[in-house]
Amino acid sequence: MANYDFKQFDGKLSGAKEWLSKEYRGVRTGRAVPAMLDSVVVSAYGSMMPLKQVASVGVEDARTLRVQPFDTSVLKDIERAIVAANLGLGTATDGATVRVTFPELSAERRGELVKLGKGKLEEARTTVRLARDEAWKDIQEKVRLSALTEDDKYALKDELQKRVDKVNEELEKAFEAKEREMMS
Repeated sequence: MANYDFKQFDGKLSGAKEWLSKEYRGVRTGRAVPAMLDSVVVSAYGSMMPLKQVASVGVEDARTLRVQPFDTSVLKDIERAIVAANLGLGTATDGATVRVTFPELSAERRGELVKLGKGKLEEARTTVRLARDEAWKDIQEKVRLSALTEDDKYALKDELQKRVDKVNEELEKAFEAKEREMMS
């Protein structure tokens, strides 16, 4: 087979897997997970800051997180930001910390979350398809410029598809694992 550099292509595939993993960490499953608050942005000290920069987040019990601000003067701002993030979580302050409670998920909400998970899976698959199409165009261009032969082109096409199939299988497994977690 011809010498073709798959580094950029593989990088895009890895990026799609990492993106999906990150997205799934943020999907609520009924259990208290600090990653749920990763998207929360707090208006503090005259600018918008990620929650991680103004507080530490820890698990208190299976359905409660404790948010401990580094500076208690931003406590109300943190609570406001968590409510404004519209994650469906309950908040309560006790003077020095914010308790974030995760309500029990209804069957209907679990179904919605599975649907959301499928949508995220499809976005990742689309990214993989676009990366494959881009690499395929690059291969065809190299054939046009006589840097690769026609035989090389089809061998590389098969290699591209093998890599795409492998990543799609990994993405599917990630979705299935998240679906089991959401439905339990």
